Amino acid sequence: MPWITTVPEDEAEGPLKREYEQAIRRAGHVFHILKVQSLTPRILHAGMGLYQALMLSDASALSRTEREAIATAVSQANGCRY
Repeated sequence: MPWITTVPEDEAEGPLKREYEQAIRRAGHVFHILKVQSLTPRILHAGMGLYQALMLSDASALSRTEREAIATAVSQANGCRY
């Protein structure tokens, strides 16, 4: 299994610390999928913006529940727990 260097929550500073704090407010903790982007907080921020635009926007004909169900089915089909 490959090893990806990440920044632990207690070592995060500046923009990364803010991203981690927002993740904790949203989900109660920082998911590993976010931590793998921790070396480039700018990319993490952009990725979270894209995720939120796709999943939380009311501009879609699909409900959030439907979008989450599709994401879950795709993850399962890909053997990914995210």
